[in-house]
Amino acid sequence: MTSNLRTGKTPAAQRAVALARETFDIEAAAVLGLKNRVGDAFAQAVEMVLHTRGRVVVMGMGKSGHIGRKIVATLASTGTPAMFVHPAEASHGDLGMITPNDLVLAISNSGESPEMEVLLPLLKRLGAPLIAMTGNSQSTMARHADVWLDSAVSKEACPLNLAPTASTTAQLALGDALAVALLDARGFRAEDFARSHPGGALGRKLLTHVSDVMRSGDALPCVRPDTDFSSLMREMSAKGLGAAAVVDAAGRVAGIFTDGDLRRLVEQGRDLRECKAADVMHANPKTISHTALAVDAADMMERLRITSVLVVDDQGRLCGAINSNDLMRAKVI
Repeated sequence: MTSNLRTGKTPAAQRAVALARETFDIEAAAVLGLKNRVGDAFAQAVEMVLHTRGRVVVMGMGKSGHIGRKIVATLASTGTPAMFVHPAEASHGDLGMITPNDLVLAISNSGESPEMEVLLPLLKRLGAPLIAMTGNSQSTMARHADVWLDSAVSKEACPLNLAPTASTTAQLALGDALAVALLDARGFRAEDFARSHPGGALGRKLLTHVSDVMRSGDALPCVRPDTDFSSLMREMSAKGLGAAAVVDAAGRVAGIFTDGDLRRLVEQGRDLRECKAADVMHANPKTISHTALAVDAADMMERLRITSVLVVDDQGRLCGAINSNDLMRAKVI
């Protein structure tokens, strides 16, 4: 059977492809159907979450519970503290995790989950506001809720109309919409997102500053303008940056000398034995602040087609240097 399916020419293979396409159509229709039904209740739910002093506690059984865990992850990473509490475990002690300062987001397609139903009076007595995400406005859960979010679908993608498919897709999309509306209302920025994802590529790009990866101190190749050419070359070779900074008496950058400058001078046949650093340096080079993001240094190098850039402090004094290899090691590029 597997071999026949792979050919794509058997009735079984054609049916598999047809069911896949039908699934996409049904689930897309389920999500688009939410668009015309979202309104005042959704806006009220957003306001409730924004004014919650505690966490958003998401609850759901079965497939709705799996969707709930994903919604928790999205909320938490976009500025809304959230946690998942399993309804069955809540009946055996985990209800103590919920406080009156929290808000409960309960998810159930039918709105009649027995595990949730037994908790509703207890949540009311606790005083935690309840948002119900269900497909049935007359369900027990919807009637007990302070706000009902309509996640109804006309049918499941399952050919038997039994397995949660379109309904869970609609729940997921509605949860994403809630998270997006909340992050916008909070003024959540890319930098805030990065702080929740320090181990990811975005976190490295938005949290890593030039000062975190630059070479400084004894690792920094640096000479004065009157340094002889031989000493300049020894400094460059010893520090391995492929360049050396030339600074004045106040420590401000006067110029830079690079491997590329050396190649060009050699090609010109210039006698370098009597030269000073000031004679061969490239004056007034581009610099970057130590407080800049490392990704900005990468952009500067790419734009100017250079491999190294000097770093200055708030007074314009040389405090470091950075090259493309440093940025690669930090996984910024």
